[in-house]
Amino acid sequence: MSKTEIEAAVFRRLLEHLDKRTDVQNIDLMNLAGFCRNCLSKWYVTAAAERGETISYEEARERVYGRPYAEWKDLYQKEASGEQQQKYAELGNKEHGK
Repeated sequence: MSKTEIEAAVFRRLLEHLDKRTDVQNIDLMNLAGFCRNCLSKWYVTAAAERGETISYEEARERVYGRPYAEWKDLYQKEASGEQQQKYAELGNKEHGK
């Protein structure tokens, strides 16, 4: 098995894990790790483009979220608490989505 195949399997496992942990909001991920599901989607688009492939941001989000983003948002996204918003603002998250 190649390094690329292993890395792809790890990425799929990460997406499966995030799909099971819909209780973990993107702002939680941003505040703890500096990236979120939307960042993964942006990285997906960038990686595809670097390899001569075209995928829209919405298509990438559907792959990362496992369903259309609007559907995921309606089902699982909660309003960020004041504490979450304050921490996000304090951290600045300058790298969000890069």
